[in-house]
Order: sequence, then C-alpha cells, then structure tokens
Amino acid sequence: MDKIEELLTRGVANIIPNKEELEKVLASGKKLNVYLGIDPTSTKIHLGHAVVLKKLNEFAKLGHNVTFLIGDFTALVGDTSDKESGRPILTPEEVGENFKTYKKQAEKILDFSKVKIRNNSDWLSKLTYADVFKLKRQFSLNDFISRELIKKRLGEGKNIRFDETEYPVMQGYDSYFLDTDLQIGGTDQTFNMQAGRTLQKNWRNKESFIIATEFLMGTDGRKMSKTWNNAIWLDDNPNDMFAKIMAIKDELIIQYFTLATNTSSEEIKKVEEKLKNGNPMEIKKNLAEIIVDEIYGPKPSEEARDNFENTVQNKKLPSEIKTVQVSISGKVRVAKQLVDYLVDVKLALSKSEAKRLIEQGGIEIDGKRITDQTFIVDPKDGMVIKVGKRKFVKIKITR
Repeated sequence: MDKIEELLTRGVANIIPNKEELEKVLASGKKLNVYLGIDPTSTKIHLGHAVVLKKLNEFAKLGHNVTFLIGDFTALVGDTSDKESGRPILTPEEVGENFKTYKKQAEKILDFSKVKIRNNSDWLSKLTYADVFKLKRQFSLNDFISRELIKKRLGEGKNIRFDETEYPVMQGYDSYFLDTDLQIGGTDQTFNMQAGRTLQKNWRNKESFIIATEFLMGTDGRKMSKTWNNAIWLDDNPNDMFAKIMAIKDELIIQYFTLATNTSSEEIKKVEEKLKNGNPMEIKKNLAEIIVDEIYGPKPSEEARDNFENTVQNKKLPSEIKTVQVSISGKVRVAKQLVDYLVDVKLALSKSEAKRLIEQGGIEIDGKRITDQTFIVDPKDGMVIKVGKRKFVKIKITR
C-alpha cells in the first residue's frame, strides 16, 4: 500500500467531497494547508484524540503546512456535537489553565518542529458585530437544529443556549482564516467542518476537503470519553497505560493496532491471522507494549510488561509500592473500619466508592481479600493494601 493510499484509508471513516479528488491533489505534489483544532475544555488528552493527532502528523511528515489549532476562544462556548446537553461555560482563566498541559501531551504524538501552533482567539476575538452578521448570513439555523442530538434535546424540552448555535460558525471561520485546504477531525465534527468548506466555497470560490477519522473505542467498548471513565490518557503512567490496554475487549485488538499504533498494515494483517489461531492474551500484551513504547520509549514499556505479568498474572507484589505514612501517638494504634481507612489513605475518593470496592471483592490486605465493610483495620508497619488489579500502598507507621 503506497503512502497516499494508506493516508486516505487507515482510520478514515469519510472523506468529503470524496477520496478520489483528494487523492489527485495529493498526487500532484501540491502542499496543502491542513489543520486540526482541539478545544482545551479539560486538562488531558486521551488515546482516542491520538487518532487525529497521528493523522495530522502524517501530513506534517509529508511536508504539508500543518497547524495544530488551540480553540481557546471556541472553548468559551463549548462544542456539543457529541453531547446530549450543553457544556459547562468556562472562564478564560480555566481555558488557559487547561491549555498548560496540552502541548506537553500532544508532543508525544506530534512533531512540533514540523507543526505550527495557533490560537483562534487571535482572530475570533477581533471580529466586530458587523463581521459576525456577515459571517452568520452564510448559514441556516435550520441546518443546526436538524442535527440529531440537537433535535433530541429540543424534543426533550432541554435548554439550548443561543451561543451554542455560534460554535459551528466560529469553527468555520477558523478554517477560512487559515485558508484551509484540508480539515481533520472525528466523525462527530463533520457538521462543524462543513462550515469551513462553506466559507471557503462562498468567499474564495475554493474547494476544500475534510477527513473524518474513526473513533477509538474505550476500555468498555464505548467511544473513549472522560464522562464514561473508559479513557486511556496520554499522561497515564506506563504501568497504568499497559494495564488499561490489557483490559480492552479482544475484538478491539485490531482496531487498537490500526488506530493507536504505527504498526504497518502488513504487520497488522499478520496479527489478524495470529488472532484466528493464537492466544489473544499474548497478542494484547504485544499491543500494550507497542503503545507504551511509542508514548514513553522501550525501557518503560518493557518494565510495564514485566510489572503486569508479575502483579496481575503471577500475583506478585510490584517491585516499587507507594508508601503512605500513618501517624500513631505513643504505642496506641488507631483501628478503623475498612471503609474509613480506604478514604484516609486515598485509595477511595469517598465512603460510597470504598463500599463499592469492598462489595466487588477489590480489596486485599496482606494478600487476604476483605469483603466485610465493617472489618476493622489495625494498621501495622509494612502492611500492604491492594485495590483492584494494579493499585498498591504500603503502610509506614510513624510516631
């Protein structure tokens, strides 16, 4: 498979207006203006976001003019393309705080020596009301309210803020301002990206393209999302990242190889053949090692694999365990119910979470599973508490 064919097929759900036209433009050698926009509405980027980042990086490696756009202005409204309710309204300070970690995470995927970073506040904040009138005349409110999730919200009597209707218009202006030839985004962004095509066509009489990428499913088989607590974050430590990948369903292995790794298509075909007759566990460990390697490097990925095999498969204690100091006055030990103790040593965020962990059999103390919520913990120096398959703490008694 040649580079252009792979670029336009791997992880690609749709190309607008069509693949054949874009293929001709790329084959001509023309350098395209390509951009991807991400709103800093949270502090983290997950492996699902890496799908579009990888696609953007491929265009950068081919020498195209690539922009990684930080939607610091659009984030003040929030995109509801994949939401059944409006996003919380963020302040400029919150957006700025969220952005601090974005580049650090994205550079695990993107080569920023070949990619420009822009902020859309640089131009959107300067538009006058007259500019906005002119801009909004290019679009129909009917198109916005006919979107599936918007129709659903209206049908359920939910509130739709007027500024939410502005979001696709602002994103369209981003594309126009950057004189974009090609926009990249997930399939949920298709409506917004079409706004950019509209402005390029109406105001420049210029044809532009959209690549809508496939979604990487989360650890539970649904779209990867912070909301569903099924995300593999780019800043997860290697051990947690490895273990989360090991938790995905076997039927997602090929999707992860395709969307979340740089493994060649030829090698992925070999993996598919192995899966028909081979051991999914071993193949999944190879997958996890490759992903951690691409994010952190070979040594952390090897150590993460060793840690998983030792602690999860062979039930050994990890070589390094986080120590929690417990202060005890004199010779008196402070015994507490397990529910309270888990919250005290920060192994549970709340008593309700602690109770759920105990009920599900997820708590072990010195290798013994505890299922009684009223169990009294008598802290001892060196005592090891395990939560789930991979979280451990060792108690250090201080006086």
